[in-house]
Amino acid sequence: MDTNKIQGDKPIMNVEKIRQILPHRYPMLLVDRVMELVQNTSDSEPNGYIKAYKNVTINEEVFLGHFPNKPIYPGVMQIEGMAQAGGLLAFVSMFGDNVAEAKNKIVYFMTIDNVKFRIPVVPGDRLVYELKVLKHKGSIWQLGANAFVEDKLVSEAELKAMITEAKES
Repeated sequence: MDTNKIQGDKPIMNVEKIRQILPHRYPMLLVDRVMELVQNTSDSEPNGYIKAYKNVTINEEVFLGHFPNKPIYPGVMQIEGMAQAGGLLAFVSMFGDNVAEAKNKIVYFMTIDNVKFRIPVVPGDRLVYELKVLKHKGSIWQLGANAFVEDKLVSEAELKAMITEAKES
């Protein structure tokens, strides 16, 4: 798979491939598909980009309490979904298609800044994450993140993350 520039109508990563890279599992795996991915190839002029999505359904456990009579997908879950998409972008930019490397690595988020929630996300929405690399140095990644529903901006943030060795506990 050439992941330097992959895009189109068909997903380039389905949930099985995502699960090979991310350690998250139900109910915390918040990326269903990756539709576009451009590996970051330059630290001096960042060019990495990812477009991924999560289908929000009424069956999400979070709706048992948020809110039973008016379900709204929590903002913190939107940020976590963007963070997971950012982790995929950083991992593929560093290690390409080598999913075996994912077993030895983990992405930790260091900061989440300039968060804004603009429009509520509800069951039935497709939450589209779009992230671009703002800065990259070594294992540190700074990402601009936006989430959309039907081309309307619903949330945004700046994320900083670090890829490091996973430690057995």
